[in-house]
Amino acid sequence: MDQNEMMDLIKRRGVRDSRVLDAMAQVPRHLFVATPQAGSAAYGDFALPIGHEQTISQPYIVAVMTEALMLKPGAPVLEIGTGSGYQAAVLAAMGMDVYTVERIPELHQAAQGLLARLGYEVHCRLGDGYQGWTEFAPYDGIVVTAAAPKIPKPLIAQLAEGGHLVIPVGRPYRTQFLWQVTKEAGTILKKDMGGVAFVPFVSPTFKAG
Repeated sequence: MDQNEMMDLIKRRGVRDSRVLDAMAQVPRHLFVATPQAGSAAYGDFALPIGHEQTISQPYIVAVMTEALMLKPGAPVLEIGTGSGYQAAVLAAMGMDVYTVERIPELHQAAQGLLARLGYEVHCRLGDGYQGWTEFAPYDGIVVTAAAPKIPKPLIAQLAEGGHLVIPVGRPYRTQFLWQVTKEAGTILKKDMGGVAFVPFVSPTFKAG
C-alpha cells in the first residue's frame, strides 16, 4: 500500500476533516517507522513496532484521534507518547502549536532529531507523561497514544475550557475504548468512540494496579 492508497482507505472509513487529511497526505510516514519496514508496509492500515516495545499507530486511528481533537488553526496541543514522532508531525503539518512528551530517552532523541530534520516545529520533552507539561498549559487538545487504566487527573487539569482530550482507556492487552473527553463549564463530558488496542500507558507515578 502506498500513501495515496492509505488516504483513500482513511476517507472511505469516514474521516472528513480536510486539514487532517491534507496533513496525513503530506507527512512521509515511511520515515517514522523502523528501517526494515520502511517500504510499502509503512502505509498499511496497521500498527508497526518502533522498538522498545512501542508501536506507531495504524493510520486510520491516527486520523480518527486527530479529528476528534477538533482543533482550530494554531491551537496549542499536547501529545503524551511521542514514539517515533509521527502523530506530532501530523499535528505540526496542520499548523498546530505542538508539545510532546516521551518517557523513553532513545525514542525521544530519535523523534526530536527527525522532526527537526524534516522541518516540523515541535516542542519535545523527555519526562513522565502522566504529569503532562504544565509549563505551557492549558491546551486546546491533548492526545494520549497509550492505554491508561483510567484518565490521568493532571491531564484533565491541563485541558483548556472547551478543549478535547482523546485517550484510549483500558487494561493492558484487554478490552480498551477510545474516549473523547471534553471540558465544558467545569464539567467533564465523555464520549465512547469504540474499541481500540494500544500499548500500556507506563508512568512511575501512575500505577495500573
